[in-house]
Amino acid sequence: MERVLVDRFGGPEVIRVVEVDDPQPGPGEVRVEVLAAGVSFTDAQLRAGTYLGVPKPPFTPGYELVGVVDQVGPGCTRLRVGDRVAALTVWGADAERVCVLEENTVEVPDDLDPAEVAGLVLTYMTAYQLLHRMAEVRAGESVLVHGAAGRVGTAVLELGAVAGLRMFGTAAHRDLATVESKGAVAIDYRNDDFLARVRALPEGGVDVVLDGMGGALSLRSFRALRPGGRLVVFGHYSTLSHGHKSWRAWAEWYAATGGVALWGLLSPRRKVMAYRIQKLREGRQLVPVSKRSEALPVGGGPRDPAQFREDFSALLALLRAGRIRPMIAERLPLSEARRAHELLAGSAEKGKLVLVPDGSDRPG
Repeated sequence: MERVLVDRFGGPEVIRVVEVDDPQPGPGEVRVEVLAAGVSFTDAQLRAGTYLGVPKPPFTPGYELVGVVDQVGPGCTRLRVGDRVAALTVWGADAERVCVLEENTVEVPDDLDPAEVAGLVLTYMTAYQLLHRMAEVRAGESVLVHGAAGRVGTAVLELGAVAGLRMFGTAAHRDLATVESKGAVAIDYRNDDFLARVRALPEGGVDVVLDGMGGALSLRSFRALRPGGRLVVFGHYSTLSHGHKSWRAWAEWYAATGGVALWGLLSPRRKVMAYRIQKLREGRQLVPVSKRSEALPVGGGPRDPAQFREDFSALLALLRAGRIRPMIAERLPLSEARRAHELLAGSAEKGKLVLVPDGSDRPG
């Protein structure tokens, strides 16, 4: 079979496709024939070596997949051959067949587009859990999301509209129309001061800030909260510089994140929280390095599989009802994985990039 390989940290040039033997499921695992695997900015962070707990090369990227179970390992009781499932893998999804723990899978209806469902696994699940599991938003509250024109940002705006929230989003000037099209107030992060904008609101700030950038931005985001407000830090995008890991940026990120966390502890009226969707199978998520001499085939799964299945069911219901619609920028064959990584920088406003089996470009 074919699988994608990162043989050293770097830009899209380190991506190649290799032929390997089919994997065999171990105890508690099922083997999945992949129908769709998403390509996201998180994959770029893995490729560059900036992601927390990133494995040592060589490894296969790919954070999410949708596919059909074609083999069941010892000890599996829930799934059968032929079942369609989705899985959060952290890495390892970009292959024709992948073995995943049965407990980390979620059943998927056969009549939904696998590429659209793949868009729910990481992007919409992150957005949904940020709003409902972490911030515990209530209808009528105000929410500021940074990077609002990105994939997670637009998902937050969509789900915020469903939840009856007042949405604000920072974005580059070229992306302001995208933010406004989702019903949010757009703020040009280069030419406008988001802190001044939200503190000028009658209530003196917003109820929730969702910050996927981290670092110094988190400090200003905390100041944007009104009394009773919640800041959720969920990313470290600022640590990626021109496709490569920046240790200086990591040091600044840790210093600023530690500072805002302490600020939150000392504040009686505002909260700071950190969110991670994933749990690594090897358990280390403190620094962007791995002590393993050899990467695990699949990196991990959701932090709470039961909550993940519950929330995924809610997202599937919204998708079926047409209340959310993951946008697919392009479906590319697995053999063009490098091109998918090259397209990442300019695809956010167009939708998600999805790898499909070679020779397949059908929606279903």
